[in-house]
Amino acid sequence: MKKLSVELENCYGIKKLNYTFNFEIKNVNAIYSPNGVMKTSFARTFGDVSKNVESKDIIFPEENTTRKITDESGTELNPESIFVIEPYNADYRSSKVSMLLVNLILKEEYEKINIRLEQKKLELIQSLKLLTGLKNGIEERISKVFTKAEDQFYAAISRVKGEVLDEREPFFQNIEYAKIFTDKTAKLLQTTELRTKLKEYILKYDELLSNSKFFKSGVFNHTNASTIAKNLKDNGFFRANHSVNFISKSERQEIHNEEQLVEIIDKEKQEILNNSDLIRIFNEIDKLISVNDEVRKFREYLQEHVEILPALIDIDAFEDKLWISYFKSSKEIFRSLTEEYETGKNKIEEIIEQARNEATSWSEVIDIFNQRFSVPFKLSVGNQDDVILKATAPIVQFEFQGSKISRTVTESDLMAVLSIGERRALYLLNIIFEVEARKRSKVKTIFVIDDIADSFDYKNKYAIVEYLKDISRNDFFYQIILSHNYDFFRTVSSRLDMKRENKLNSEKEETGIRIKPEHYQNNPFKHWKNNLHNDNSMLISSIPLVRNIAEYSGDDEVYSVLTSLLHYKEETEKLTIKNLEEIYKNILKDKTSLKLENPEGKVIDLIFVVANETLGKPNDELNLESKIVLSIAIRMKAEMYMVSKIDNVVFWKNITSNQANELLEKYKEKFSSEYDIIQILEQVNLMTPENIHLNSFMYEPILDMSNHHLKTLYKNVLGLK
Repeated sequence: MKKLSVELENCYGIKKLNYTFNFEIKNVNAIYSPNGVMKTSFARTFGDVSKNVESKDIIFPEENTTRKITDESGTELNPESIFVIEPYNADYRSSKVSMLLVNLILKEEYEKINIRLEQKKLELIQSLKLLTGLKNGIEERISKVFTKAEDQFYAAISRVKGEVLDEREPFFQNIEYAKIFTDKTAKLLQTTELRTKLKEYILKYDELLSNSKFFKSGVFNHTNASTIAKNLKDNGFFRANHSVNFISKSERQEIHNEEQLVEIIDKEKQEILNNSDLIRIFNEIDKLISVNDEVRKFREYLQEHVEILPALIDIDAFEDKLWISYFKSSKEIFRSLTEEYETGKNKIEEIIEQARNEATSWSEVIDIFNQRFSVPFKLSVGNQDDVILKATAPIVQFEFQGSKISRTVTESDLMAVLSIGERRALYLLNIIFEVEARKRSKVKTIFVIDDIADSFDYKNKYAIVEYLKDISRNDFFYQIILSHNYDFFRTVSSRLDMKRENKLNSEKEETGIRIKPEHYQNNPFKHWKNNLHNDNSMLISSIPLVRNIAEYSGDDEVYSVLTSLLHYKEETEKLTIKNLEEIYKNILKDKTSLKLENPEGKVIDLIFVVANETLGKPNDELNLESKIVLSIAIRMKAEMYMVSKIDNVVFWKNITSNQANELLEKYKEKFSSEYDIIQILEQVNLMTPENIHLNSFMYEPILDMSNHHLKTLYKNVLGLK
């Protein structure tokens, strides 16, 4: 992408904005934008595009909105190609973190084994659905029954493999799990009253079995007999002319066909189950299990399958046997799954171990964060193998660094002790995850970065600058960096080696937002110093600079004289341009031959002449020196007015610091009813800073001021009578 054209109207306070960003030479643009001009609105509009939602104006929703963002060919941007980085969002989590932990070769190998396992497991689950009456949750139930955990399915089936594959027949057949094991029946079966009745039933049942002709308690009951009858029939036992002998103490009966076998079993079964004492106990149990609809369904099922009643005394053991019975009924499917698992188990363990030790792009992100950012914790991932192999969400661990020991803590506990700046650093971690994931996938992306360095200390601020520089090294990444902090704007412009057309300023005008290249690409003071003799705006704007040099070098006399040109003092109206020339020649060692025009003229008069000329210039022609001249003139006029109105020479001459504020407080005390004038004078105090220092961010307050507002305030001060 070489160009990005942005055309906005009525988007979150942006009345109108038309600008084409140039990415042809450099893939980064930086915009210095004072608070309240456009930063957040601009970023929010791009955020809407990334989410594929319409933009609007919140305050004036009835206004028609235009949003057209296209590349040099007129093609609108793909929403996926836009990523907006907010100043801070505590809830933001990158959705692409897992990508950084993926080793595709390991993952493919792991998935091949798992696909085969999943196919076998699905066959077993489908079979168990028919047998149990359950529709879902089968895998978790099996795991919990045999391991007490819900995620150990393979461990569960491995544990009971021997029992399932032995030659014994299933304990129970044709019993539906879903009809017995519900939340309400589980609670009911644990009640003391019901358990007492079940014990009574079992004692009577065992007694009847012990007196049975052919059945024997704990060895051969009617359930075993029915199972044997079924198996003999299924295997053609009687058709092969075999017979079975039933032997009791008093008789021996030879059975020659399945009809005789079923008849003798049913007869013996009915003699036991129709015993009056056993029926009485069952009826008492029946009353206890008729309390609501769900339990009544269980009761009805129990009436059809009275044979399971003795097993209910130990519900856990019954549940174990029931699942083993289901597995036995699906023995070949079960066998196939367990064999597949045993075959793949060792290989899976090798892959998991390798995954745990794998160095991935995640490590690179952690290294970037741990090495560059100053925070009291170190980062690691707690479940790297699961993330690599199973697409599980990563668990980030925070190792908090104490004075002598370290401790791993949760993110919520960590957030409770971090400062705002440290929380922002943690937010940046998620941003880095997103960026690195896009880098790994080579996703063409335009990053719109809104005041990302706000509220950071200098160490972390410069770490951010270095990371932005890293981003700029990728030719498929583009950045629009917005900042209200002029020092950060100048730093990022310099460190990322931006060209003239990429370093931009924004200003709010009546008709909309104006974006233009920064006027001073380098140090403005150097340019001013070279033009003191031919540009009066630069001559006057240099007064605060030279005054500070005098202050820092210990020249109190010069400092005092120049203070009289920034504040209205007794000497202010006496100082000539010749006086200023001599001071500049003395302080600025490379300007010893400086010659200024009109040496006898008063500096104060020149200040007002230049300020008045500035009033006539279009707003878009006002640069830094014009704003400084206006600021000096505004404050000087306001102080002259207040000194004249207060009319107390002793008070005025005894002010040694904060003169503008001292005069304003006195004025408010003496003329408290002059609300309109006091309001103008308070605006002067707010809009004209006391000092304009040497470094860039200390003249930021003047840069932040609208040209229109400064000119309006100067006109208002001129109107004070």
